[in-house]
Amino acid sequence: MRSVMVQENLQEEVTGFIEGALGERASTLLNDPLFTFSGTEVTLMTLVVFSLIVLITFWLSRFVQASIARTFRYRGMDDEGTIGVATRLAHYAVMAFGLGVALDNLGIDLAALFAAGALFAVAIGFAMQNIAQNFVSGLILLFERTIKPGDVLEVEGRIVRVERMGLRATVARSRDEAEIILPNSLLVQNSVINYTLRDSFFRLSITVGVVYGADMRQVIDVLKGAARALTWRLQDKEPLILMTEFGDSAVIFDVHVWTDDPWRGRRAQSELNQAVWWALKDADITIAFPQLDVHFDPPVEGAARRLAAVE
Repeated sequence: MRSVMVQENLQEEVTGFIEGALGERASTLLNDPLFTFSGTEVTLMTLVVFSLIVLITFWLSRFVQASIARTFRYRGMDDEGTIGVATRLAHYAVMAFGLGVALDNLGIDLAALFAAGALFAVAIGFAMQNIAQNFVSGLILLFERTIKPGDVLEVEGRIVRVERMGLRATVARSRDEAEIILPNSLLVQNSVINYTLRDSFFRLSITVGVVYGADMRQVIDVLKGAARALTWRLQDKEPLILMTEFGDSAVIFDVHVWTDDPWRGRRAQSELNQAVWWALKDADITIAFPQLDVHFDPPVEGAARRLAAVE
């Protein structure tokens, strides 16, 4: 009812303006029926009003998008992916409303159109379940904000950095500089590790074994010194050295170091490995490797010696 009143008022305003500017004859020409559509006479004035409604809707959509972008940035949510998704949703909503009003002005029964559209949407939904699923997942990611552009994720065993987020898929870049398109449903329905959700702290670990004859106090000091010398580690978190196991051939130690850049974790892991290797080597501490001692019973040993003498 309100949209009908708005249309009538707009049409009266346009008609009054044209009568004042061009005269009554031009107004009569504009109001002469051109054709009948769904029981409604369509005039040139009707088409003019339809065009004005569409133009006003475009202007209103741009205004709403700019307002949403300003609001997001004012509240500190300045990632362009989230802002882009929110403004696109607002654009679709405003345009749907404006086109509905414009079509109603042409005499199209929106109730019947919505009923037919609902049936069509159900049919499309069955045929495009994956697309609908990814679309809904995109909305969930938008409002929950558990994943944002710039986040470092582990998805299905791969480390990726999120670059862009859309309504259907998310574009990420792997450490091999390959762009990966991830369906949004994959990020919502599966377990995903977000290394930068609340902070970017990331722990690197290495396991090393030394021979039983080594001085274990010296081993701990050497491992701690090697870890402390790494320039990229978090200075306010001390490295952690743990003696974890008395193995068959070695005493096992775990070395833990923290960094604030999980994206370069593979390179940092290599640097940690090299630092531990050279530190133990410089301290003349032997890194153990699996060994197996075989002892023969005396009869077997004697038979082996006689066989060797015959040969």
